[in-house]
Amino acid sequence: MEKNTPSPSQASSSRRTFLKNSLAAMAGIYLVPRHVLGGPGFVAPSDRLQIAGIGVGGKGTSDLKSFFDSGKADIAFLCDVDDARAAQSRKAFPKAKYYKDYREMLDKEHSRIEAVSVSSPDHNHAVQAMAAMQLGKHVYVQKPLTHDIYEARMLTQAAERYKVVSQMGNQGASGDGVRQLMEWYGAGIIGDVHTVYTWTDRPVWPQGIPWPGTKAPVPAGLNWDLWLGTAPYRDYIEKLVPFNWRGWWDYGTGALGDMGCHLMEAPFRVLGLQYPTEAECSVGSVYVDEFKRGYFPESAPPSSHVVLKFKGQNGTPDLTLHWMDGGIQPARPEELGPNELMGDGGNGVIFVGTKGKMMCSTYGANPRLLPTSRMDEVKVPQTIPRVAGGMEGHYRQWVEAAIAGPGSKEAQALSAPFSIAGPLTETVLMGNLAIRSFDLRTPRKDNPERFDYPGRHIKLLWDGTNMRVTNFEPANQFVKRDYRSGWKLGS
Repeated sequence: MEKNTPSPSQASSSRRTFLKNSLAAMAGIYLVPRHVLGGPGFVAPSDRLQIAGIGVGGKGTSDLKSFFDSGKADIAFLCDVDDARAAQSRKAFPKAKYYKDYREMLDKEHSRIEAVSVSSPDHNHAVQAMAAMQLGKHVYVQKPLTHDIYEARMLTQAAERYKVVSQMGNQGASGDGVRQLMEWYGAGIIGDVHTVYTWTDRPVWPQGIPWPGTKAPVPAGLNWDLWLGTAPYRDYIEKLVPFNWRGWWDYGTGALGDMGCHLMEAPFRVLGLQYPTEAECSVGSVYVDEFKRGYFPESAPPSSHVVLKFKGQNGTPDLTLHWMDGGIQPARPEELGPNELMGDGGNGVIFVGTKGKMMCSTYGANPRLLPTSRMDEVKVPQTIPRVAGGMEGHYRQWVEAAIAGPGSKEAQALSAPFSIAGPLTETVLMGNLAIRSFDLRTPRKDNPERFDYPGRHIKLLWDGTNMRVTNFEPANQFVKRDYRSGWKLGS
């Protein structure tokens, strides 16, 4: 990594000057301004965003294709620690230079990169995004923005400090559905919301299990040490990559981290939420034998119910937000017909107000008033601009904002810049802090083979500004984790 990190003023220097120097050097050409070449529909090289992808398999592949399909971006560099996972993107973008270590890529190619897309496992999001921002690169980071609350706060502050255009990959934030919900709520159709239910049928990967005792061979083409990144060293286990890492706290953020940003985004935006003030939870256990149930603190639980409290603002009532996963769902609203779908079946959101209720599916899609017959009766004028292309426009929106630069009207219109996505991610991860505190255990003095769980059956009081639980100190170990030796957040 480059030792001389540019200042914010250097990082936000003219985009056209950057491109003139870097792309011309790479291609050996002189970039002619667009107005000289002209012509209807012409897109000059200087108007195409040069993107590097970190973590380019799976969702990373589809993200890069969406950026490219905007017609305003080139995928210039690819980076992945797993050759097999990278194969699809390498085939789709054969001209892009390929790296396995993002640090080497940024060190060697930073003058040719304008923006970076991060779609690696959760535990490495923060260090990769921070490294890019400190070089003045615009960043698009998949949800959840980070693994830890502290990391989310640091990335939020860094996006402002380094004057870069940022976006989190919760595409529902750009959908029409959440804007319709905002218009209904703004018009007072359901009154003041005091309770929200969010739920998911995730996980669809193993959770609530002990770490396997048998190691497995590392798959061919996977650099296991680079994949681990910030996480403690462990031997590889069967099928951890590419998907099952999500259920282990060292790497993933469980069902809540996976789906929380998609489902909590709607109430977060509609109600203008910030940090919660309280958190409590209960979690499911697994059957071990006829005498006991098992809790395995290395792994997220098979199911959970988290309750977050928010203080009311400007005369509105306090809010209680419920999160349920592992197939747990709230009771069906009385206003919902017996054969009508609740949410989208496996996932959904219900807003309970003083004058009525409304509901949506994942990503804020398919918004409905309850009873659904109200949909024919209630007509509210559209007051909130829509994103061109809706959810799919989330990618083009970021590309155009990065081209226009920080402070532009395009940047100001972004659906999920870190200024919004950061606090949302902190709220989601506060739920995980409660879950992990629930599983904290200490051996009993009278029988060391049995355990007490001091974090259970209490309400955690949260000081959002200072990122601290004020009434149960052991919980604060989950605000910020220690990285493996050799890794740090920022240069």
